[in-house]
Amino acid sequence: MKRALISVYDKRGVVQLARELVSLGWEIISTGGTGKILRNEDIPFRDIKEITNFPEILDGRVKTLHPHIHGGILYKRDEEEHKRILKKLDIGSIDLVVNNLYPFEDTIKKEGISHEEVIENIDIGGPAMIRAAAKNYKYITVVIDPSDYGRVLKELRTRGETSLDLRRELARKVFQYTAYYDSLIANYFNCLNNVEFPDIITIPFKDKQELRYGENPHQKAAFYKEYNNLDGTIAAAIQLHGKELSFNNINDGNGALEILKEFDEPTVVAVKHANPCGIGSGKDLLEAYVKAYECDKISIFGGIIAVNRIVDEEVAKRINEIFIEIVMAPDYTQKALEVLATKKNIRILKVPNIMKNDYASYDIKKVLGGVLIQQRNRDLLGQELKVVTKRKPTEKEMEDLIFGWKAVKGVKSNGVLLAKDKATIGIGGGEVNRVWAVKAAIERAGDKAKGSVLASDGFFPFKDSVEALAKAGVTAIIQPGGSLRDQESIEEADKNGMVMIFTGMRHFKH
Repeated sequence: MKRALISVYDKRGVVQLARELVSLGWEIISTGGTGKILRNEDIPFRDIKEITNFPEILDGRVKTLHPHIHGGILYKRDEEEHKRILKKLDIGSIDLVVNNLYPFEDTIKKEGISHEEVIENIDIGGPAMIRAAAKNYKYITVVIDPSDYGRVLKELRTRGETSLDLRRELARKVFQYTAYYDSLIANYFNCLNNVEFPDIITIPFKDKQELRYGENPHQKAAFYKEYNNLDGTIAAAIQLHGKELSFNNINDGNGALEILKEFDEPTVVAVKHANPCGIGSGKDLLEAYVKAYECDKISIFGGIIAVNRIVDEEVAKRINEIFIEIVMAPDYTQKALEVLATKKNIRILKVPNIMKNDYASYDIKKVLGGVLIQQRNRDLLGQELKVVTKRKPTEKEMEDLIFGWKAVKGVKSNGVLLAKDKATIGIGGGEVNRVWAVKAAIERAGDKAKGSVLASDGFFPFKDSVEALAKAGVTAIIQPGGSLRDQESIEEADKNGMVMIFTGMRHFKH
């Protein structure tokens, strides 16, 4: 008689599985909670204590960790010495293991959870048992996912046994599952011990989303989500309209959200190819949208828009005047949704808690041969702002300087931008030379550059950028400072009656 050991935390479908196994002539072995359900359903089974001749002990911490269980799972069916040992020790074969683990992931997500409860939800016997079964997949079937019950039963009905291909596939799922499970535990202890960069890093991701392709059509791609609270991220977005998101949509959308989180007042961020092409803040969302749009009316076409207020009908109508790939917002009025949805190809995303920004996650970049890992760039300013020129900023200049400094954090280096009236008017990013970035921003701003301020993500190595800005009519500059030639830039600013502020903090973005 074939025997199945069934001990599951997630009990979906377990009654139907056990009932059909019995009908196929299998004997069921079970434990505590699962056994209670089977007993209530009048499904015959043997309690694990009958197999081990040993009671569950230590509040259930030890029940399946026993030679009569692991011997029955791990022996090689085609090796005579293994069979002789099992017969001598009166250990019966276990041919199917159905198990899933204590809900460690759900436990650590609970508010106010105690460390003691977390520890008790670290499964020991379960991982040992399913790993043993997966190791011996040549002979034994292991199932951890209720969605696989049907596949197993279908083969047992038609073949009398499972195929090697199915057993190998189910074993693969086990090892991925236990690796993920252990990575959650490792990360919990890293946080508990304030270890930011452990000697060995394991970062759990889940819920694979197949993408049509990567950055280019010839590249395959997928999107995996983090296990923790995803509010305020594109991973948590609820898609209300439009076709599925692409690799570039997700990457650009994340860039837009990262920038948006810097601003408290009504703000619109427009992004194209991972770089902002317009950022505006205003008394309401409509004013903010107009400012973002006016920065670069060409580049915003086919771009991504992220906003931090509810989109109303008026704003939706303005957005619909051009082609936009994605709109991301905390919510939409019904009228706004109706307006936006008239465009077939626009993707409308609702992002819960869009301004959440207290993530403890890493910023990760894959390189050939390894990964670069750093903290997220959550800080904005150094210890103090330092006015290094003779002239001090006006209140209006200071307002625009801070706006520009927040905005330039999201521009690829070398990155600069011109700002006026809490709106970007010219952006220069991704240049290998800072003066080129400055000249690009001035050119894009045109006549609007006069009376604007400039924010630069890094210091000015030479005074040439200040000369170009003064000629364009820019009145104030905010930059990190720290160049050996800082004094030359300061003197050039003084010569032209400009303000220069050092932040003591740079914001390179690569």
